[in-house]
Amino acid sequence: MTAGRGRIVAVLVALIAIVWFANLDARRLIRPDEGRYAELAREMAETGDWITPRLNGIKYFEKPPLQYWITAGAYRAFGVDEWTARLWPATAGALTVLLVWRTGRRQFGTVAGDRAGLVAAGMLWMAANAHLNTLDMGFTFWLIAGVAAFLTAQRDHATDRERRNGMWLAWAACAGAVMSKGLAGLVLPGGAIFFYLLASRDWKFLGRLHLLSGVAIVLALCAPWFVAVSIANPEFPDFFFVREHFQRYLTTVHRRTEPWWYFLPLLVAGTLPWTALAARSVWRPWRADPVGARFRPRLFLACWCAFVLLFFSASSSKLPSYILPIFPAVAWLMGDRLDRTAPRALMWTAAAMVPLAIAAGVIGLNADRWATKQTPVALYQAFEPWIVAAAASIMAGSLAAMWLARRERVTAAVATLSIAGLVAWQLAITGHDALSPSFSSYQLASQVRGKLRAECPLYSVRTYEQTLPFYLGRTTTLVEFEDEMAFGLEREPQLAVRRLDDFVAQWQAAPCAYALLEPSLHDELVARGLRMDVMARDTRRVIAGKPATEIRP
Repeated sequence: MTAGRGRIVAVLVALIAIVWFANLDARRLIRPDEGRYAELAREMAETGDWITPRLNGIKYFEKPPLQYWITAGAYRAFGVDEWTARLWPATAGALTVLLVWRTGRRQFGTVAGDRAGLVAAGMLWMAANAHLNTLDMGFTFWLIAGVAAFLTAQRDHATDRERRNGMWLAWAACAGAVMSKGLAGLVLPGGAIFFYLLASRDWKFLGRLHLLSGVAIVLALCAPWFVAVSIANPEFPDFFFVREHFQRYLTTVHRRTEPWWYFLPLLVAGTLPWTALAARSVWRPWRADPVGARFRPRLFLACWCAFVLLFFSASSSKLPSYILPIFPAVAWLMGDRLDRTAPRALMWTAAAMVPLAIAAGVIGLNADRWATKQTPVALYQAFEPWIVAAAASIMAGSLAAMWLARRERVTAAVATLSIAGLVAWQLAITGHDALSPSFSSYQLASQVRGKLRAECPLYSVRTYEQTLPFYLGRTTTLVEFEDEMAFGLEREPQLAVRRLDDFVAQWQAAPCAYALLEPSLHDELVARGLRMDVMARDTRRVIAGKPATEIRP
């Protein structure tokens, strides 16, 4: 790399990093996932119990604790805040982009790797999921770290030592995926390899996977926590392995049933602004693999994409972020395709975004049509300028990329369109905070912060607002509500109030108390004679006290 090219790369990396991390605390946490995972880590950091995860003080075994550990560590190091809650997903996303870049350079060449990294940085699904506090970006990072190590280890010219060390690193990354989200961390790589074996008919390939030592690495890294949590909580193995894996996948127990084609439109939209290029890149990419090669990386990446899509499409439980591990692999294939594509094709890829940018701008100017009682017109009107600004970024980037591609400055065109895409997604994500009075309890909590006495119980009546415990720094007592905490409450029923009538009795007997509830239920209880003075209100909930005149700061 020449000195001039090195400076350009450094500037691009710095620019993308600034845009990538700029807004971690520019918006409030939203329900349900961001509040859930922020609060799990907050309670872990507060109690010091690193073995048994708890949500709202209740045992919560749906996922392993690696992300909770990392976020709890960030809380202890830097304080409890929105940016520390989102720090790991954002960092995992940035590391995934770096992996796509560095591994792409080694696997497909310098130019292809540079363009693959740029494509990954600007893809909608990558940027969006990296800036939401969910488990999927961290899970994807570990999976892609494993794929990257696997690709490096299986290169035709890799030495025996490189292959062994690379495969050991791949197995260790799979352990990170398991500790992030469970057995899918092994199922997805295993299924992709199985598809590859069927497609390549190279069954000797199994001998290059270091299976015995690899399984030993996974067990060494994962077994300590699984054993410790099972000893502390004998009910854990049945719930985690049977219900949270087999029943979640095979049944509708989690009520997330969607049609088999559910992920297809998400896959298309998630590759924006590169959708046209993505469609060409995943169509029989293995034709570019060298004839007679011992290992065919493009075929493997196609098998990876196919298995991930088919696996989650067959599941009885579907959420939009499940297919996130596909997108870094698609970015590799797109970078490789861009290295072999005429500039004119890139020009048309950018041109395809112009009408979409116009449509997004029109939608942005009319977003208040989606207003409801819970999310009123004024909130959408505050969001509209951000949508228009995001559309303008895509428009400007598309036109500039077209101009550069026409002059055969392909890498500059790729960088321009990707950065424009990343800026657009960041504008839209940041602007979504205009809707936070409806999607977050930050404003509700701000009205009572410092006014709630620690010794007075806080009830959550027939509802649970995922972000409220995080912003108040305290848990609630659930009343006639279980949802995802049903299993934990079966083991510790004393942590909740099962019946509304029991709550009424406790409220009347308590010297002071607070309650989160919907306005209609509040009115119903007041009509029954309860003294419940409203202390705070947002578009969905109220916090009432017993009574406000008796509550001292």
